[in-house]
Amino acid sequence: MTREMGAALRRIQLGSALSAFGLGFTVPYLYVYVAQVRDLGAGTAGVVLAAFAMAALAVLPFTGRAIDRRGPLPVLVVASVLASVGAAALGFASSVPAAVLAAAVLGAGTAVMQPALATMLVWCSSTATRTRAFAMQFFLQNLGLGLGGLVGGQLVDVDRPASFTMLFLIEAAMFVVLGVVVTTVRMPRTASLGGARPSDGAAAKGGGLRALLSHRAMVQLCVLGFVLFFACYGQFESGLAAYGTEAAGIQPSTLGFALAANTAVIVVAQFVVLRLVERRRRSRVIAAVGLIWAFAWIVAGYAGLGHGSQTMATAAFISTYALFGLGEAMLSPTVAPLVADLAPESMVGQYNSAFALCKQLALAVGPAVGGPMGASLHGPYIVTFVLFSLGITVLALRLGRRLTPVQDQPSLAALPSRVVAVSLPEGADGATPVKNTAAAPAPAPAGH
Repeated sequence: MTREMGAALRRIQLGSALSAFGLGFTVPYLYVYVAQVRDLGAGTAGVVLAAFAMAALAVLPFTGRAIDRRGPLPVLVVASVLASVGAAALGFASSVPAAVLAAAVLGAGTAVMQPALATMLVWCSSTATRTRAFAMQFFLQNLGLGLGGLVGGQLVDVDRPASFTMLFLIEAAMFVVLGVVVTTVRMPRTASLGGARPSDGAAAKGGGLRALLSHRAMVQLCVLGFVLFFACYGQFESGLAAYGTEAAGIQPSTLGFALAANTAVIVVAQFVVLRLVERRRRSRVIAAVGLIWAFAWIVAGYAGLGHGSQTMATAAFISTYALFGLGEAMLSPTVAPLVADLAPESMVGQYNSAFALCKQLALAVGPAVGGPMGASLHGPYIVTFVLFSLGITVLALRLGRRLTPVQDQPSLAALPSRVVAVSLPEGADGATPVKNTAAAPAPAPAGH
């Protein structure tokens, strides 16, 4: 990694962590703020949360092309301004239209940030450092979210609306800081992965969405991503929380300890896990996550259906969130870098946006499906998500058969003489991708 790339990467990571810190201030309290503090009712709070999610779904299909045409930096700056305006407006929203509109603006801004930041990380890293760069981003974002939620919880008072306004203004300020920090970044153009990345010509041949949909490995990764987020993140604050309180008798306050355990495992285990997975096949690592999460759902089943003591049920429920955190720590250095390594040079933004869209869809569908099941169909709920987790393992192993050696195991790029195949998106006529050979590039110096 060059000095220029390292300096740019550090600033991007700093901005990403500060924006996550701002989000942590408000996201856990958005429902309470709308429903109770502003006294707009539970129904309105649900609409506000839906507007937040739907705005993200609306803007993500257009985000990738904007990133690839204009570059990730100006797109990220615009997104940070939108998010800042939305957060500040929510802090003063006292009517239903104002709250819904502000939530939509905030949701759109934060959604665009994800693929823009991911593309900036790709441009500022090499094949030898990309895995660690995404792991560091995930670590800092979770640390920021956790600290933001902890500090925000000490500042809010349901009887003082001004305390919530202050939180939203702090969040708005963090987004402004993100925009200012990234404007100081001088974006380098990193070398492509040679044998691991499709050529620009292949992307241009089919063009945009057509080229992406013809790339079977990427389509399979998007399907896998949907299942990953549906079976884990889409259940955290809906189905699993409902199951814990209804079936396992967990106190609402215990949910906070469970989420804290999840964050703690990620923060503590991230770099220990990174050393274990960065020289292993990505498809095998993702497959192992499916098995870990299947076990986590079985532990959750014991918490609610095992007829043990309340202490054992509580411990099992908290352990479920901790096991999910272990899986998340394994995914952060594998899935996001794989999206980047599959992308043609001219379509990195579109590939990142497509994957972010699949994630957002899962986060929208997950609560809608899991919430009612977790609240009333306890046995079927656990069985369903054990099967979904095992499905992750199957999908990951199938995906591994479509990846080149360097895409599946980036550490192979350290072998200068190794010959690997190029995985190209299929042409518009549906023909099988051409397999070329190219020597893997020499490794970049380690470090950030």
